[in-house]
Amino acid sequence: MRTLIKPVLFAAACGLAAPALADDTQYWQTVTVNVALPDGFKVQNETVFRSSDAKGFYELENNVMLGKKVSKVTTVWLGYTFDPQYNHGTFTRREHRFRQQINFDGFAKAGKIKFSGRVRLEERWREGLAGTGWRLRPQLKASTPLTGKATISVAAEPFFNLNNTGFQTKDGLDRIRTSVSVGVPLSKKVSMEFGYLNQHGFVSGAPDTDDHVLTLGLSASF
Repeated sequence: MRTLIKPVLFAAACGLAAPALADDTQYWQTVTVNVALPDGFKVQNETVFRSSDAKGFYELENNVMLGKKVSKVTTVWLGYTFDPQYNHGTFTRREHRFRQQINFDGFAKAGKIKFSGRVRLEERWREGLAGTGWRLRPQLKASTPLTGKATISVAAEPFFNLNNTGFQTKDGLDRIRTSVSVGVPLSKKVSMEFGYLNQHGFVSGAPDTDDHVLTLGLSASF
């Protein structure tokens, strides 16, 4: 995991420092349900609604994953993503993804700051377009108590394209998401998280893009 920390932090710095001329304000709402199963298994369903000033309602992403806790800090996951996309509510295309993921929860601490990480590999298909897009998404997250039971977290997640297809045309670092969020428990099983996320897109031969995203998430665990 340590080998990922420097590339992630470097990519985050690039995302925050690079100028972008194309901006969009977006709104992402997430509902996540986690269900514990016997023998350390768990199942997760995550639904993400995305809209923006420029594109209106443009994405409804649903992720279903099966996880297995293999150590105190490590969980391995397999999952599938169904991702219909829209333009101002009008359907445009569907994307399908197969996802493999390893989570490292609380793998290190510095005082009250807890570090977590994730490595996600995705294979992507778009209906009507040829090819399988391979993409790697490592993430590094730091969390600390804020006040009461609330916590504040900062995270960085670069997207690395590993090949080219008709829809995945850029090599290497494609975008970087950096975020700050506050998590608040609403009950023993339900929590809420809200914050800000910047999605900086690296565009070859054109101005970079910046999406300024207000995020709100509800999570339930059973």
